[in-house]
Amino acid sequence: MIQAQSVGIVAPQRADFAEPLKLRSGGQLDNYHLVFETYGTLNAERSNAVLVCHALSGSHHLAGHYATDPHDIGWWDNLIGPGKPLDTRKFFVIGVNNLGGCYGSSGPNQTNPATGRLWGADFPFVTVEDWVESQARLADHLGIERFAAVVGGSLGGMQALSWSLQFPERVGHVAVIAAAPKLTAQNIAFNEVARQAILSDPEFHGGHYYEHGVVPARGLKLARMVGHITYLSDDAMAEKFGRSLRHGRNTYSYDVEFEIESYLRYQGDKFAGYFDANTYLLTTKALDYFDPAFEYGGSLPAALARASADFLVVSFTTDWRFAPERSREIVYGLLHNKRNVSYAEIDCPAGHDSFLLDDTRYHALLSAWFDRIEV
Repeated sequence: MIQAQSVGIVAPQRADFAEPLKLRSGGQLDNYHLVFETYGTLNAERSNAVLVCHALSGSHHLAGHYATDPHDIGWWDNLIGPGKPLDTRKFFVIGVNNLGGCYGSSGPNQTNPATGRLWGADFPFVTVEDWVESQARLADHLGIERFAAVVGGSLGGMQALSWSLQFPERVGHVAVIAAAPKLTAQNIAFNEVARQAILSDPEFHGGHYYEHGVVPARGLKLARMVGHITYLSDDAMAEKFGRSLRHGRNTYSYDVEFEIESYLRYQGDKFAGYFDANTYLLTTKALDYFDPAFEYGGSLPAALARASADFLVVSFTTDWRFAPERSREIVYGLLHNKRNVSYAEIDCPAGHDSFLLDDTRYHALLSAWFDRIEV
């Protein structure tokens, strides 16, 4: 085995689609485009493609860096590359910016072809199922009839699960990491608080803030702060910040006093500087709507009967947003249908964000799983 390496300099690509896409919301995109990146080489049989689906604030930029910015490293760079768990010497890896995203695919901050103006709040609601449908069309565009695997963490894991149900004949293996078959009421509540922070920002302007030359930064900042709290475990926050005071004493003010306050404000400010508020709203609603068992009377085993892929399901002990018992629901539903499924519950202190980190046991597990996939 060679020493793990970066995929190096990468560049985004764009695919345009003229065939209308009917959406679950009842809306339709008459034409649209997707921005994506690829790593590795598609083999002659076109059998080694792996689709990686991104989470809420993720993008198509999975690995490597851009020539213009060596510091803009892909969000799963620790996992993808030569000698890494998702080895690009073996696999042709694809990352796609979802419809409604803010990294170049058709979305609120892109031009509406029908009006010539930015979509803004007029961009239609999209669902996990819509994303999967558009990803399948991208696969057609690339000449890929069947994925060796579809992989994702968090919201990306929900997309991977949906792939196995919408296109069971087009995917051989599925990895669902730190995800759930549907959101709990508590999770929907967190999303609603975040959305209300954005919707009530005076600079939101009904979602058409682009036309006013402003950004609802305060709302986005609060939304990110709320979300970020749920991504970390209590132990992780205690170990990293505890009750440390920036000035070594109470200042009896509403300025930043505790280190955890400073961290959350920093994360919120940074997020508000690059992410789009309308995309945040659309994406959290897609999270809320995802429930493959809904059309089966709430029976997840009945919904999963359509799946034929081999599965890997991974959870993390300290992930309280998508707790291990939610992953076990998926496992039980698959076993009920006599599907081939491997399950790992990894003791990692980092909470929900564990799926993004370079944990030795987690990466060893993924390496072993990918090694077994024949292409």
